[in-house]
Amino acid sequence: MRIHREGKKIIMLAAAVVFFVVLLLLLFVHQWTWLHYLFVMALVVTALLVTSFFRIPRRIFTESTSDLIAPADGTVVAIEQVYERNYIKGDCIQVSIFMSPANVHVNRYPCDAVVEYFKYQRGNYFVASYPKSSDLNERTEVGLLLPTGQRILLRQVAGAMARRIVCYAKEGEHVKQNQEMGFIKFGSRVDMFLPLDFPISVSLQDKVKNGISPIAEISK
Repeated sequence: MRIHREGKKIIMLAAAVVFFVVLLLLLFVHQWTWLHYLFVMALVVTALLVTSFFRIPRRIFTESTSDLIAPADGTVVAIEQVYERNYIKGDCIQVSIFMSPANVHVNRYPCDAVVEYFKYQRGNYFVASYPKSSDLNERTEVGLLLPTGQRILLRQVAGAMARRIVCYAKEGEHVKQNQEMGFIKFGSRVDMFLPLDFPISVSLQDKVKNGISPIAEISK
């Protein structure tokens, strides 16, 4: 396991805060009580939780030219037909993955593709599992042109705790399946908008892992 580069400054800050608070307690509190020990323990646990948000576990990725692989860890909370107006501009299947604070928060490309479209949209910070959060929250959209000529859209959606979405996509870039696309800090959501003829490989409430779990088959 390693730590994502987006978290290194935050983790260093958390460690510095713990060190500074403990140092002050050692200098000015001469008789510790159980409350002091409990307080220090709470600080350490919080710092460890912050560190865990930015972990990248070692994984053997699924490589497939016939499947779209999960772009995020989490729980499938929506599978429905919708109209996507920005990139696909037509009816499609939306598959949404909710990422809790306990999930790995790196996002990956589900297939080889060319980035045709990118957009960042400011918005609110409703709970990411809320159905309307996909349209109301802060978000980024990445439109991908597949080698088959079909198009899919990925949408990173901020949640109640997530206050920063990081996306490395650049229009015109050729990307590889399971290549890192971005990172959402703390709880969040990733939506996939897929052609109607793509057979879906998951069901509601399924647990999926980025780079491993197939989400849909690429219809040729």
